[in-house]
Amino acid sequence: MKKARILSLTILALGIIALFGVGTAIAAKPKTPVRVALVLNGTLGDKSFFDSAARGIQMAEQRLPVQGRIIEAGYDPSKWEPALEDAVASDYDVIVVGTWQMVDYVQDMAIKYPEKKFIVFDTEVDYSQGKFSNVYCMTYKQNEGSYLAGLLAGHVTVSNMPMANKAKVVGVVGGQDIPVINDFIIGYKQGVHSVDPGIQVLTQYVGNWNDAAKAKEIALAMISQGADVIYSVAAGAGVGIFEAAKEKKCYAIGVDSDQALLFEKSDPQMTQHIITSMTKNIDMSVYRALELYVNGKLQFGKTEMLGIKERGVGLAKNKYYQANVSEQIREAIDEAEKSIVSGGIRVDTVFK
Repeated sequence: MKKARILSLTILALGIIALFGVGTAIAAKPKTPVRVALVLNGTLGDKSFFDSAARGIQMAEQRLPVQGRIIEAGYDPSKWEPALEDAVASDYDVIVVGTWQMVDYVQDMAIKYPEKKFIVFDTEVDYSQGKFSNVYCMTYKQNEGSYLAGLLAGHVTVSNMPMANKAKVVGVVGGQDIPVINDFIIGYKQGVHSVDPGIQVLTQYVGNWNDAAKAKEIALAMISQGADVIYSVAAGAGVGIFEAAKEKKCYAIGVDSDQALLFEKSDPQMTQHIITSMTKNIDMSVYRALELYVNGKLQFGKTEMLGIKERGVGLAKNKYYQANVSEQIREAIDEAEKSIVSGGIRVDTVFK
């Protein structure tokens, strides 16, 4: 009997390891409302990345036993670490934070406050450098969503659409020259060139995430070189790209959230120039993580990569997309989505 019991316990232990993997921990299902702080190394109102994260917290408050607070640390890097530590040292159960600039701070805080849980989006801690069993990370296959954006841009620039000039020139404007932004760009270029390898892709960086005037200047210069579609990968600075597209009557592609919808009331004319957005679904992924946490199913100590298959990224197929993009182009994009999911199309990435 004793041997049988030992054998049963061994099988049970092996089953647990097989199910959850080594180095991961499952959060216990909370008995009281979960106190959550979202710490932004920026501000709300960027009409992009941080606003999307905030929507995830708001959805969680509406649908889950969650009490949330959004802390805006601003764009001064010297304020980021103190803001994060203030939140961690307070009585929050879960700290939500994102972007690569915050990784070192999260790693320090996770070790210093092992009883706190961290949900990190759009980047990951270095699990080889510490026992981060209280940290769950989400990264996104922005290259996959950007491939679809490039595929659309490539079709548009060779089409008979009203604001296309058939110059076979498109553009992409990044916020900063960093790996995650370059992952957008490499996927975008691959998508463009899948339509026609001869299409020129103009590329430039703003240098920050909030200088809309500089982004507009860059976009206008690209338009003067023939670009009729410009992909914004510049967060709040991307508003300048939309303004340039509106002014010069060409197309723009938004990023992170469905940016055309953000201008429906304030500037309806602007929405006609934002043909779609490559959505990095920060809101849904933050909500998903908190839902798993509340239900005691979130696996800490690991990173999940969310692509088209996981609905972590995609194109905004809103009414403007449906009205302005031909059925033939929409079908080509739908087929590309299926092919990426099945593995028929392998999208390039800067990450190895």
